[in-house]
Amino acid sequence: MKPVIFLGMSLSLAEARNILDADFRPPIKRGDLPRLEEGVAIVGIIDGVFMNDCSVGHREIIALLKRGVTVVGGGSMGALRASELGDMGMVGVGRIYGMYLNGEIEGDDEVALVFNPENNDPLSEPLVNIRATLALAVERGVLEADTSSQILEKVRAEFYPRRSFSRTVELAKDILDPLTFKEFAEFVGKSSVDLKRRDAIAVLQEIEKIQKSIFPKNAKK
Repeated sequence: MKPVIFLGMSLSLAEARNILDADFRPPIKRGDLPRLEEGVAIVGIIDGVFMNDCSVGHREIIALLKRGVTVVGGGSMGALRASELGDMGMVGVGRIYGMYLNGEIEGDDEVALVFNPENNDPLSEPLVNIRATLALAVERGVLEADTSSQILEKVRAEFYPRRSFSRTVELAKDILDPLTFKEFAEFVGKSSVDLKRRDAIAVLQEIEKIQKSIFPKNAKK
């Protein structure tokens, strides 16, 4: 049986299918895991609902793990749950998972965004992507570390549906001098980081490795 992957806003379905032959399903919500078909051996959790809906419960994941199902998480909701359930056997993948695990970030709102329910297109930007872009701006010498932190705090103070790269640039205008602001705005336009997409790809690649180790003759890309 193909791995079951819960995916939504972090990566397009077309890209995901090009990486892994799997049963892709919408962002996970509470109640999805108990309804999984018998025989599912690998589950990947990337995107999930929360805030306005009931998020996947810890007990639901633990029940799967106790049945011997391999559960891999990363990218978004999967990263958060993997950081919480690593001791129970859930496999965590990616940079965002590492950030949750080491306490660099906390809370659902780091990966939260609003999206079009008809096609899963994101309508806001998760804070973790903005955070990574600001860090890259410091690394490239566009921003000083202290001004990057000031911008991040302003963005963090925004309610998550209002967060975007354009809003980040707008907020930076009151902090940066005109020349630095111009450089930063150009940098964001050309070099913004999509950390969730990178980690979603890493989850699929990790599941492909696991699949080949469990079913070496049947696994295929």
